[in-house]
Amino acid sequence: MNTECATCMIKKYMRNVDIAEGEYYHIFGRGNNKQNVFVGDADYIRFLFLIFHFQSPKNFENIGRFVKYFVKHGVFNIDRDVIEDIMRDRFVELAAFSLMPNHYHLLVRAIEDDGIAKYMQRVLNSFTKYFNTKHKRSGHLFQGPYGAKHVENNKQLLHLSAYIHKNPTELHDWQNAEIKYPWSSYQDLVVDNRWGSLLFSEIILNQFSNKGEYHNFVRNSGVKEMDDC
Repeated sequence: MNTECATCMIKKYMRNVDIAEGEYYHIFGRGNNKQNVFVGDADYIRFLFLIFHFQSPKNFENIGRFVKYFVKHGVFNIDRDVIEDIMRDRFVELAAFSLMPNHYHLLVRAIEDDGIAKYMQRVLNSFTKYFNTKHKRSGHLFQGPYGAKHVENNKQLLHLSAYIHKNPTELHDWQNAEIKYPWSSYQDLVVDNRWGSLLFSEIILNQFSNKGEYHNFVRNSGVKEMDDC
């Protein structure tokens, strides 16, 4: 997989689609003018906090406090009752993700017809406000609205998950080491799930006899040529 391929996918599906309850969607976006939207670990961690904890309408104060705790301890230190509130009221389910320097990919199931719209509005608005304040800039951070493509069948879902998890091969330092890339869900599916019930990966893993089988599926997949990109 190369940068041109990822860019092609983003261009190709940067359009509005009808969102249906219960269906899975590939959600993606990139920085305005191809600029980086993650320029340090704190930016990645902030976005991770948002994509996990904004799956419901629950509000959080002083998100920076949770980010600082994660930097030191590798967890967000969120109370169990808060996680249960998110689970009970969530309007989307996050199944897989990959955050790259200038773009992101999410695999999301819509629990409500307008769930993905509400979810992405919360995530992107919050992150843009944070990023512009931190880096002393203004204006649009992302290039246009996020892209969304309906996952039409199970085969596409599995290959999309592999595509998402192989994205870090674009980065020189992570070639052949995607499983260790900290800003994707690959290690959560094949080693240990760092996010518990906030990452609903069962839709993928339950189709394989074990984690190693899924790992082999990702490694041997030809998803870099997905959709003739």
